[in-house]
Amino acid sequence: MKKIITCLTISASFLLLFSCNDNNKLTEVVEVPLPTKEEKITIGSPDEVKAEPGSFGLTKLPFPYDGLAPDIRSLTLETHYSKHYVTYTNNLNKEIVSTEYENMPIEDILKKLDLNNAKLRQNAGGYYNHTMYFNLLTPKEQTPKDTLVGAIDKEFGSFSNLTNQLKGQATKQFGSGWVWLVVDKLGKLQVTTTENQDNPLMKNALIPGTPILGIDLWEHAYYLDYQNRKGSYIDAFYKHINWEKVNENYIEALKKVKKV
Repeated sequence: MKKIITCLTISASFLLLFSCNDNNKLTEVVEVPLPTKEEKITIGSPDEVKAEPGSFGLTKLPFPYDGLAPDIRSLTLETHYSKHYVTYTNNLNKEIVSTEYENMPIEDILKKLDLNNAKLRQNAGGYYNHTMYFNLLTPKEQTPKDTLVGAIDKEFGSFSNLTNQLKGQATKQFGSGWVWLVVDKLGKLQVTTTENQDNPLMKNALIPGTPILGIDLWEHAYYLDYQNRKGSYIDAFYKHINWEKVNENYIEALKKVKKV
């Protein structure tokens, strides 16, 4: 089994978050300035954040950075959105310039890319995964309704059983990665995990399928709020899932299954 190492370094001037594996092929480094005693943290607005010109842009965050507080606080959300997500977007756009991928939908890039191309793999996955993540956040707590709730009851027995599976697999995921609710090739709902910025659309997926819900398990998503208490972050995130959007994703995923 490949060992995945998640690293955290704190100095007097900045917090350095990065994830790496033994051969250093997949590495993320983002410097987050820490305030001095004389400084105050200034939180901006998601509307001010822009990616560099390219094939892909940022999904809009439809609420301010403090919209999920105290479960996910302003500095965590701003850092995640304006630094990590932007970095993946800009790097992806640079990687695909003048290639066959430049005008290709992101889902097709993920299905087709060479897994040995570490930069494209990490940045395409990082862009897709974070776009889904930020599309699924909402300030108000929801529960599944409509078509989705019937499918959940059929496949898992109850929403409570699905919750236990998602939280259980997320908690057991070692190192950086994601937990997913996917629609598999037969149209069934399944829970699965991936390492780093991989996702179930890629060739190496243990359970191939179309993601309809993803929870970021990288430390950059929660460490400023919860440190090593990943389970507390998972509980907090779960209260802010936009299940209406998950239902929309489910209906669209079923359409793709029927076309196959």
